[in-house]
Amino acid sequence: MNQITEINGVGLFVQHEAKPDTRYTLVFLHDSLGCAVLWRDFPQQLAQKTDCAYLVYDRQGYGQSAPFGAQPRQQDYMEKEADVLAALLEQLGIGNAVLFGHSDGGTIALLAAAKYPEIVVGVVTEGAHVFVEEITLKGIREAVESYQTTNLPEKLAKYHGSKTDGVFWAWAATWLSEMYRDWNIEHFLPKIQCPVLVIQGENDEFGTLAQVEAIVSQVSGQAEQLILPAVGHNPHKEAQAETIEVVAAFLQTF
Repeated sequence: MNQITEINGVGLFVQHEAKPDTRYTLVFLHDSLGCAVLWRDFPQQLAQKTDCAYLVYDRQGYGQSAPFGAQPRQQDYMEKEADVLAALLEQLGIGNAVLFGHSDGGTIALLAAAKYPEIVVGVVTEGAHVFVEEITLKGIREAVESYQTTNLPEKLAKYHGSKTDGVFWAWAATWLSEMYRDWNIEHFLPKIQCPVLVIQGENDEFGTLAQVEAIVSQVSGQAEQLILPAVGHNPHKEAQAETIEVVAAFLQTF
């Protein structure tokens, strides 16, 4: 079911496929330039494989959700998104959420698990960040160059429409700012007690394996990792079949 759900006065585009008596609802959290549509059929494929319900939504500013507000992003913008996620899950009556987060979505998933353990029962991240690395900034600088010199804006506009500039610069300008250089959420990790699966491509152009090690070594609960050779920042697209198999196996462990 596709709908606009209002959270804190902001309309969010939501795709929710409920399933009676399911163990879990898989909740998909997109990356910094993504949206619900860009997951393509991955949520449906994983939900079918695992016999779970699923929820996909566009965060404010993205896709078919309402535009960003007037206030610029602050260093804690992903913590605020974790709060919005918790409010959305509460409004939809979801209390058995397994969060699958990509990039920024992975970071938001970790923050939500730390802050709202009563509704998050498991986390899968891919390409998540818990601190700033030079490789991340390098990748963003290269994305800025592409945005200014190629048809990348037109490609993104297919999904974000008139919000495209806002989406891109909310990401790039924030991460490249001096304010963001000391951003770090490692202090949240010990608060995470639910099972966590950390997926990362060996060739991820936006982060090193130090991110994986930090997460796996500091969460308090069960933690597993999957490092995919010859894969970049998008394992669910670049290695979809393997990602689905590993996540399905992970869900059988709790």
